[in-house]
Amino acid sequence: MKLIGAMREGDRISDIYLCKNKVNAKTKIGKSYYSLVLQDKSGTVDGKIWDLSSGIDHFEAMQYIHVDGDVTSFQGVLQLNIRRVRLAREGEYDPADYLPTSPFPIKEMYEKLLKYVDGVKNPWLQALLNAFFREDKEFVRLFANHSAAKSIHHSFVGGLLQHTLRVTELCDFYCNQYPALNRDLLITGAICHDIGKTRELAAFPSNDYTDDGQLLGHIVIGYQMVMEKIAEIDGFPKRKASELGHLILAHHGELEYGSPKKPALIEAFALNFADNTDAKMQTMSELLSGALSDTEWLGYQRLLDTNVRKTGK
Repeated sequence: MKLIGAMREGDRISDIYLCKNKVNAKTKIGKSYYSLVLQDKSGTVDGKIWDLSSGIDHFEAMQYIHVDGDVTSFQGVLQLNIRRVRLAREGEYDPADYLPTSPFPIKEMYEKLLKYVDGVKNPWLQALLNAFFREDKEFVRLFANHSAAKSIHHSFVGGLLQHTLRVTELCDFYCNQYPALNRDLLITGAICHDIGKTRELAAFPSNDYTDDGQLLGHIVIGYQMVMEKIAEIDGFPKRKASELGHLILAHHGELEYGSPKKPALIEAFALNFADNTDAKMQTMSELLSGALSDTEWLGYQRLLDTNVRKTGK
């Protein structure tokens, strides 16, 4: 199997991939073509079927397809120009080969996260964390294997766990640098800030938005999940519940970025900075790893709102 991550410009491909997305589109002169996103465990690649007249069997998104095509580049990014497509037959592929996975072992990352749970001294906050991350077995299964996004960053198995751990590590660093921060509150907020994504996005291989994900979003969903769990802990302090809820609601920082509230607590500012740092660093890392070796300028990136270039050697 030719992994997408190993593709190079000029390669001729004849292999099976998961069609993650399929769009019927038209060129400027009105000619129909298919724009695809193909996926395997090493990542994704854009595919184009310019000629729909022959050799193209009917297929839909979320099906496994055998493709024949050539790897080219467009604006410094690899692209697969596909000549032939047929549906893959049962027994020709192993679904496990098509799920992109964190490069870090999930079990080790989860153990590190639990150490941060154990480091929270406030008994109410630790009880809340244990209720989610130790006692709720179905939540643990979903959280440990979930994606953190549909496509922007950490969109792989274990992505939510990897992102949460990195944000928690950054917040822990902030606590060592800025004594004004309430460590227990900030670490709890970091660990819980994106738990709503377990309901915002469907599990792999779909990894697409659920109805609640489209209608509510992970921030509101996560706030609801935390408040529901807090309601099960008899005597949980209302003030602490409000402060933690604020961290979750404000962690995107700005109203235009989806946060119902802007940060009002120093811990909310710290969480927003950590979340934004890891999201942008991961976005850059994924962009650079998928770029051609001889390409310096990688074009305008919407999430980063800038034209990106590789660092010189």
